[in-house]
Amino acid sequence: MLYTKLLLSFFWLSLALLSPVKKGPILLADPTIFYHDGTYYLYGTSGNDKNLGFEVYVSKNLKSWKRSVKNDGYALKKGESYGDIGFWAPQVFEYEGKFYMAYTANEHIAIATSDSPLGPFTQTVKKDLEAPVKQIDPYIFIDDDGKKYMYHVRLTEGNRLYVAEMEDDFSGIKEETLTYCFHAEEPWENTQNVDWTVSEGPAIIKHEGLYYFIYSANDFRNPDYSVGYAVSKSPMGPWRKSPTNPIFDKAEAGINGSGHGDYFIDAKGKMKYVLHTHNSDEGVSPRKSALIELEFVKNGNEPDLLEVKKGSFKFLEVE
Repeated sequence: MLYTKLLLSFFWLSLALLSPVKKGPILLADPTIFYHDGTYYLYGTSGNDKNLGFEVYVSKNLKSWKRSVKNDGYALKKGESYGDIGFWAPQVFEYEGKFYMAYTANEHIAIATSDSPLGPFTQTVKKDLEAPVKQIDPYIFIDDDGKKYMYHVRLTEGNRLYVAEMEDDFSGIKEETLTYCFHAEEPWENTQNVDWTVSEGPAIIKHEGLYYFIYSANDFRNPDYSVGYAVSKSPMGPWRKSPTNPIFDKAEAGINGSGHGDYFIDAKGKMKYVLHTHNSDEGVSPRKSALIELEFVKNGNEPDLLEVKKGSFKFLEVE
């Protein structure tokens, strides 16, 4: 009898771990896609259990997505790395054969490591990157000369964007290099005229010797949450915002709240940007993951324009 009960327990446990997620939209905000060895890995802020860590979905073609069954479907799980609440805005990258996840928890930034893009991403010592203020939305950029930079948001007089050079082992920033980049000041960046303005979700593209700083502006709950970019000759700035901003908004998406994502190069060499939208025009959460295609367009003697390819917007779904 005991043996039969054990077999049944094992059967139901196995079934639970292997059962696919229900078909439909992927409900991740602040998403990022990491492409490695022919597989796309999707991570983001969870819409349902945001205090448990970061889910991970996988795809071979950017169309058919399945949630991983490894580690209960989490690339990073609460208790295995820094953080108790508010697991937001992850970024995954590879460096010297190891995989890193930079992320937000408890309104601070931490970096965990793994031997696989599926995780588990863990820390031997569960700690954040020390800072005198709350900081969120990390984006690690490694330049051609090997220097490492962390772009991020500091919660001081608004959500303001900063950059700092990092230590070679990603253990922290070089404090003396901390530099303010910019914040939301233009009309499109603050459509509700709030005192605490929001600019966030940094991502950096290097193109023809210039640095393109993609970001989002307005509070994420604002229907006008949108994507813009700035350009600099140096990874530290100064930055000049594009006169074509915003480059993607609710008018292009056909739904409110489009923004905060990350770019990647797909298997065909095309530049894609994954972002989120509101759940519907009537409700913000749980937010949906979506994909657009980016392209550089010649602009005479001026820096190339970064634009969104018309008609490329599509939601990501579990199939």
